[in-house]
This record gives sequence, structure tokens and C-alpha cells, in this order.
Amino acid sequence: MHPNNIHNAPYDFNVLTESNPELSKFVFVTPHGNKSIDFSEPDAVLQLNKAILSYHYQVKDWNIPENHLCPPIPGRADYIHHLADLLAEDGLEKNIKGIDIGVGANAIYPILGNRIYNWKMVGTDINETSVKAAKRNINANPGLSAAIEVRHQEDRGSIFKGMIKEKEYYNFSMCNPPFHASEKEANKAALRKLKNLENEKNPKLNFGGQANELWCNGGESLFIKRMIKESVLFGSQVGWFTSLVSRKENLPKIYKQLKKLKAAYRTVEMSQGNKKSRFIAWKFE
Repeated sequence: MHPNNIHNAPYDFNVLTESNPELSKFVFVTPHGNKSIDFSEPDAVLQLNKAILSYHYQVKDWNIPENHLCPPIPGRADYIHHLADLLAEDGLEKNIKGIDIGVGANAIYPILGNRIYNWKMVGTDINETSVKAAKRNINANPGLSAAIEVRHQEDRGSIFKGMIKEKEYYNFSMCNPPFHASEKEANKAALRKLKNLENEKNPKLNFGGQANELWCNGGESLFIKRMIKESVLFGSQVGWFTSLVSRKENLPKIYKQLKKLKAAYRTVEMSQGNKKSRFIAWKFE
């Protein structure tokens, strides 16, 4: 993980259960003598997230509707830290404002961006339920509502249009795009994940995420290409456009689109344990 990520160390379940006693119901001792939870159990992951947000980020009241994505916070924090490095290279370390495309019900990126670096953030989403839940999470915690705004994207065919208002300027945009091309593909991925966790439960019970969070026509590659195409219209209003790219094999298609539109770009590699990830960053100069 990024060296500034406070989640480099294993979870301290003693302090986390003190911060959120509900988590203790799901903690057990492994054969190796370490405390852990069943990461395929949605309620366990939800209570872990609540504990992490409460203990590390002073977010005491946070929740998500049933069947919405419950994000792994250490990996989300890594994206934030690497974004901060990208901005620092341009001499930008204070008075930062960003926009999160697809903020979700959890609003995790704006929350972490504000709590770690004091960034001001706007989060957008096409799902009205997600928007309402995100607003509730922001308004329930003192200090967040003054720094974070959540907007409903009513035009499903647009990404930045209608969300970036006239005369607004953002130092960066960020996005965790839907990476599956269909519900069938997303379900197959869920089955593989459960198999890897050696869990025999019905995968539907543990399959968190709404359609717009998990899949879209054309999958991740086409979504990012659409985002790049539309970003041309806002090149003077956003410093760095960025998006996670979960599938490395999608990069050549993305690079081709960026070259076609004459954007300056770079790929930022990240790692969380054995998992490798990355985000693409581009700008128009």
C-alpha cells in the first residue's frame, strides 16, 4: 500500500471492537491465533467499515442501504493517497477540490478525501437511492456537510454534463467505474470470489451492489472511453481526470482513445497485498 496509508498494518480488532461493539459479534480467532472476520459475510464487513470509519476517521454515523456496495476502505484510501501525490507534483497541496463520479450510497471517497487531506468534494450518482443515502451519511457527521456536496445525475447518458457547473473548477475528478459488461458476468465474478473465500453460501446472499455500481453496456473499457470523450468538453474546468482501471488488458483501448483526443496521460500503479490495481490520469494542455 501507499506508505502514507494508515491501513498498512493488520486490523487491530481490539481497538476496532471498542469503537464499534457490534463488530465483536463477527470476530473470531483463526487457527493461527489471529483475530479476523468472515469477509464474505456482508454484515461483518459493514460493521468492520463502521469501526474503521469511527476509529480512524471520526465518522461516527455511517450506513448503507441493503444490497449496496460496501467498499474495502484500505484500498479506497490508497486511491486518495496516490491522487494526493499526483497533485503534489503540480505543487497543489492545499485548497483542493475534487469531484467523484459515481459516489455511491457509501460516499467513501469524499469522506476519506476530506478526513485525510481536508479536500472539498462533490459526489455524483445516477441512482436516486444512493444519492439520498450518501447525503444522509454526509449530513449525519459534523464537519462533512460543509465540505461535501452530493448531486443527482438525472441524465443517464451523461457523466460530467450537468454535474460540473459553469465557472466551477476542480483540481481532479475520480471514478470507480462499473467493470462488468452484464449482470451475468457480474454474477460469475461473485461465484469466483466466493469460491476463493471457500464459502458455500448462496452467492446472491452475499452479492452487494446495484446494477449501475457493477455493470454497464460495454463494461469498464467502454465506460472509461465515454468518460474520456466527454472530458474534452471540461478540459479547462478539471486539472486531472482520473479513473480506476481494474482490468489491465483494457489499458491499450484507453490509451488509444486518449491519444486520439490528444490528451496528456499517465498510469499510476497501486498495490494492496497481492492485489495489483491502477488508475489512469489525463489532462488537456
